[in-house]
Amino acid sequence: MSNTTELLQHGAELFPGEVVTTAHVRHLDLPLQAGKLALITLDNGFDHTKPTTFGPGSLLKLSAALDQVEAEASEGKIVGAAITGKPFIFAVGADLKGVELLQQHADALAIGKGGHEVFKRIAALPVPTFAFYNGAAMGGGVEVGLHCDYRTVSAGVPAFSLPEVFLGLVPGWGGCTILPNLIGAGKAVKVIIENSMNQNKQLKGKDVFELGIADAIFEPADFLEQSLLWAAKVLKGDLVVEREAIDRGKAWDDAVLWGRMVADGKVHGAAPAAYKALDIIAAVKDADLADKASLQAGFDAEDAALADLIMSGELRSGIYAFNLVQRRAKRPVGAPDKSLARPVSKVGVVGAGLMASQLALLFARRLEVPVVLTDIDQERVDKGVGYVHAEIDKLLGKGRIGQDKANRLKGLVTGSLDKAAAFGDADFVIEAVFEEMGVKQTVFADLENVVSPTCVLATNTSSLSVTEMASKLKHPERVVGFHFFNPVAILPLLEIVRGEQTDDASLATAFAVSKKLKKTSVLCKDAPAFVVNRILTRFMGEIQNIIDEGTPIASVEKAVEPLGLPMSPIVLLELVGPAIALHVSETLHGAFPERFTVSENLGKVVKAGKRGFYTWVDGKQVLDPEVLELLTFGDSVLTEEQVLSRALEAVAQEIGLMLAEGVVAEAQDIDLCMITGAGWPFHLGGITPYLDREGISERVNGKKFLAPGVASVPAQA
Repeated sequence: MSNTTELLQHGAELFPGEVVTTAHVRHLDLPLQAGKLALITLDNGFDHTKPTTFGPGSLLKLSAALDQVEAEASEGKIVGAAITGKPFIFAVGADLKGVELLQQHADALAIGKGGHEVFKRIAALPVPTFAFYNGAAMGGGVEVGLHCDYRTVSAGVPAFSLPEVFLGLVPGWGGCTILPNLIGAGKAVKVIIENSMNQNKQLKGKDVFELGIADAIFEPADFLEQSLLWAAKVLKGDLVVEREAIDRGKAWDDAVLWGRMVADGKVHGAAPAAYKALDIIAAVKDADLADKASLQAGFDAEDAALADLIMSGELRSGIYAFNLVQRRAKRPVGAPDKSLARPVSKVGVVGAGLMASQLALLFARRLEVPVVLTDIDQERVDKGVGYVHAEIDKLLGKGRIGQDKANRLKGLVTGSLDKAAAFGDADFVIEAVFEEMGVKQTVFADLENVVSPTCVLATNTSSLSVTEMASKLKHPERVVGFHFFNPVAILPLLEIVRGEQTDDASLATAFAVSKKLKKTSVLCKDAPAFVVNRILTRFMGEIQNIIDEGTPIASVEKAVEPLGLPMSPIVLLELVGPAIALHVSETLHGAFPERFTVSENLGKVVKAGKRGFYTWVDGKQVLDPEVLELLTFGDSVLTEEQVLSRALEAVAQEIGLMLAEGVVAEAQDIDLCMITGAGWPFHLGGITPYLDREGISERVNGKKFLAPGVASVPAQA
């Protein structure tokens, strides 16, 4: 028994629930009388909705298939070997469920080594090898193909990536070592670092070919046939694959430097994965794909980095966050039985401003039903409808929709000043008017007189009480909170708020609509500012207090960099708008005056009509001197450590209180909201895993938010 087999058998014992991918070997007579090819097909026995992955048991199956292929190649029975996947799926990498179970550094190291040893056997076969990327390929799925001599890709491949850094890992089965030596460090850094840290951006089949990862591209209808013909030409010498020379000089060093700048810009050194990947890329500068031995140092570095990261809190938080987004988001906790949902064949939008217009566009695109906007005058209505039509034209110009679809969508979105005519037959009407209780109550009172008895009335309020908003209606049970996040087309979160009298049918309809809108829904109690805005306001309020008390803005900005947030609190303030931030802080101060303050300095910024604390001078962002003249500061200056500690303790306290109040079901819902509504990073797991890891949860609340092993290395038995 080989060391590889022993490693993988031990791994399989650690992961008894693995969905094992088999490696079927069949033999095909190649065109052009080129000889016989052994084709290995990766298949886990399920359809494309359960993608093929690599766990230790799966790697054992692939190794067994390679035993057969190696013997046949040695005996001269085949002239080449190829790997492909089941319909629509090539392979999507390591099975993360197995990674979650690992408790020992040695076991994590064994998984890395086991994958390398199996994949290296492909490169060592005595016949030319091919990867036919027929469908989605990610992580280890991409890497198994990188160990082949040649690659083809289907033009229909919808997703191709090395997403490991996004999750808190490195491409650990050859990606960091082989890819830069195949396509150059610059392109490799784009795939491994830049795309991964840009919300796990995926490549299409065309991109894979243009980057040089694949040597040929074919249409999906006859992809395998064309790939076999192409392989036959290569094997007969009729076609010679030429690849660009790799620049191993300054361009390589510059690419690594650029990668570090990208990582710094995203996580500010707070998460180690990107930096470890870049260290490996830098170290394999002098490797040579033709000299397999020269790659071993890179593979060893990948093994070590993978093991270290698997045992890290950042990776466990990343997997936890991934599971929230991929699993919990699809089954919202507390949502009523979906059979109670009523059909929605027409939507009304009250208001025609920017937010209302974004909502109208989204409803039209996703539901493909008539959408009618209303406002107080025709000019506003025309502007709102015009915005939607212009956005549709942009989609057409980018080739994302065709002319017929564009015409159809434009026809669905109209405007009217007559609410009775506009909304009389609507099934779902959402208001997006000024954030003031009296205004919204008036809007709903008017709507109740013209809509059908079963029409759901939704509010996009960000902080006001849904219960109070509905309190003067004859049928308050139809009112539901439906809070989107800006920009609507990008941020996935939709906070669905149940008022005290909201009935199950209205709530179920809201969840059904959200699903069609392709949003991540979280059920929230009707509590001030719900989830994201309450946490952000407490966080930003504490930051604002620290600044007002005397700590310099630049010091405060630097203090929170270790969190690796998508933007600093001061930049976020500018994005949200000081007026909105002030309004939400006033709302929360009214509800919880002992914890939420209203900054006099922020009030001055709003009164002066300023957008924030910064301005641009000669292309650089600097503190606005006009704003600084408005402000008054104390003389209490905190260290960076004190700033971060105080801000996070405030967040931990607020989350603890929210969970005690039942604002959401569990801490997992808090994290899902922060990831999908505020863009907080995977390496924080949202926020509660980080608070647990740093000891803040216990210091503030006397206990951790999450049980051991949920977003951390499980305790050893």
